[in-house]
Amino acid sequence: MTLDFIAAQQRQLLIELGSLRDDMASFRDDMRLLTAIVSRQDGTLAAMLEQLRLMVVQHQHTADRVRTLEGLCE
Repeated sequence: MTLDFIAAQQRQLLIELGSLRDDMASFRDDMRLLTAIVSRQDGTLAAMLEQLRLMVVQHQHTADRVRTLEGLCE
């Protein structure tokens, strides 16, 4: 085993580590993106549920007014 062989192996190892570092950075970016998507979807779902609750309340108020008007007409 010569020093040239060891140096070549070390260079190859450093190249592979650089590639691994790049892959990990890409993975981190993907995770950030997916987390942002999930967070946005969660926020959208919460907003939709709130709108649905408000629509139910609005419907209940309308139904109460109709019942009141029906009671006055009788």
